[in-house]
Amino acid sequence: MEWISGVAGGLGALVLVLVFGSILRTLVVPRGLYSALVFRLWRLLRRGLRLTAPRGGYDAIDRVQTWLAPLMLVGMLASWLGGALLGFGLLLYALSPLSWATAFREAGSSLFTLGFAGGARLKLSALDFLAAATGPVLIALQIAYLPTLYGAYNRRELEVTLLQARAGEPAWGPEILARQWLVDTETALPDLYRAWERLASDMGESHSTYPILLTFRSPRPHRSWLVGLVAVMDAAALQLALNPRQAPPEARLVLRAGFSALRDIARALRVPFEADPSPGSPIRLTYAEFEEAVAMMTEAGFRAERGPEEAWPHFRGWRVNYEAVAYDLCRRCDAVPALWTGPRDFAAAPIPPQRPVDRRPGPGRPELPPVFE
Repeated sequence: MEWISGVAGGLGALVLVLVFGSILRTLVVPRGLYSALVFRLWRLLRRGLRLTAPRGGYDAIDRVQTWLAPLMLVGMLASWLGGALLGFGLLLYALSPLSWATAFREAGSSLFTLGFAGGARLKLSALDFLAAATGPVLIALQIAYLPTLYGAYNRRELEVTLLQARAGEPAWGPEILARQWLVDTETALPDLYRAWERLASDMGESHSTYPILLTFRSPRPHRSWLVGLVAVMDAAALQLALNPRQAPPEARLVLRAGFSALRDIARALRVPFEADPSPGSPIRLTYAEFEEAVAMMTEAGFRAERGPEEAWPHFRGWRVNYEAVAYDLCRRCDAVPALWTGPRDFAAAPIPPQRPVDRRPGPGRPELPPVFE
């Protein structure tokens, strides 16, 4: 029996170390540290929720994935409390003549501060007190965790909502430029780039420190912070490639901030990527898609210094810095399948942005639907 107690004690200590390590990595340490428990829970819940919508399209996937974030929060708390209960129960069994049932009963009584199963065993008081402190401290940390998450979420969704008028739903880079020239608001693009440069830096810090933010979806199914960021970066890359002399300097800054943020998040999730890709490396977006988008922008009034063939290598040189990471994150987050955002794990055709009808009196300008395959 002594060897059973020894194994139980060692296993209990290991479980507590893993639980406390996961808690510190997730709730306390202010940097993106990987917690295997949290990410395995994410994968399990994501796959389980997708099974509830086996034949639905994106709208069905979006409805079920809305529950991923709250289930993650509850699941994390339950996993940590369950792990602490297991660890303290094993230690109490190993350090006393208590039976298995009595040991776990006392561990639960102490962990949840109920105090109904305490004993007069002095040598177990330290474990009982430690278990009694663990429960309230863990719950308090989880409660303090929520305002940080929702503060970052609100900052993110404010800019995503503002982008809707400029890029449609779902957002698309060429649509941003087309709309600005269509309604003569192209001078507002530097402000847009500045706002998203700051937001990208904010998201790179918050979403890599608290990766659970990746599971928080936008209030509207066709909005997504990831798709919005890719759209703004694509718009900046298009402007720099097609109009290098007229493009504002903010376009370069938002591209740098954007792909740096995506890489920070990828590191936190242990997503592999090439840190310094060659500008001539191939990308998944095809030249035909690029050429069609440029034709749509030209019809909306955009005037380019370079033709599509001349601009393509420059655009590809910008996009190679973020395309692979962006596609991988969009797939993992089940983001809305917008144009130019890569494939998903579910069957869904790319969704073009919706453009409002031009209702100005007179002939006005024709409505230009996006060109896509």
